[in-house]
Amino acid sequence: MDFFEVNKFLGAALGAALLVMLISEVGNFVVHSSVPEKAAIAVEVAETKAPAPAEDKPKAVSAVAMMAAASMDSGKKVAKKCVACHTMAKGGKKKIGPNLWNIVGRAKASVDGFKFSSALKDLGGDWNYADLDAFLASPKTFAKGTKMSFAGVKKPADRAALLAYLRMQSDSPPAMPN
Repeated sequence: MDFFEVNKFLGAALGAALLVMLISEVGNFVVHSSVPEKAAIAVEVAETKAPAPAEDKPKAVSAVAMMAAASMDSGKKVAKKCVACHTMAKGGKKKIGPNLWNIVGRAKASVDGFKFSSALKDLGGDWNYADLDAFLASPKTFAKGTKMSFAGVKKPADRAALLAYLRMQSDSPPAMPN
């Protein structure tokens, strides 16, 4: 294909584009669009009820309240999600996350040799069942800015089983919550 053939194809494409633009402009000149002041057909919209206030919605079930009935075997199964990043053995080494042995009752962000995010350091206090439940449900919501990328354990029954299992990962397990 020589240069003359290429010019013919490019000229045809350019001509077609100009023809489309010309037809569009002629159409806009011939047909004038205007928005009427009053709608031709009145549309009646039924009133909808406002959503129920937040107080009427059922509150999330606390996993802490379900711990007494939780199965240790179920907790061990749920904990398999954790062992990808954490160890649970006494004296276990840190992995991507800190060792979870004796986590219940331990000060937050207190494992020696592990660099915690400032989000967890700033929380202060000890890990109690309620805080662990909230953290396990959604780490990013509980501690905004945490380095933990886990999405959370959504089912309260699974969190209850995991909390019961974590409770037992201690030389002297803390008392069950009331």
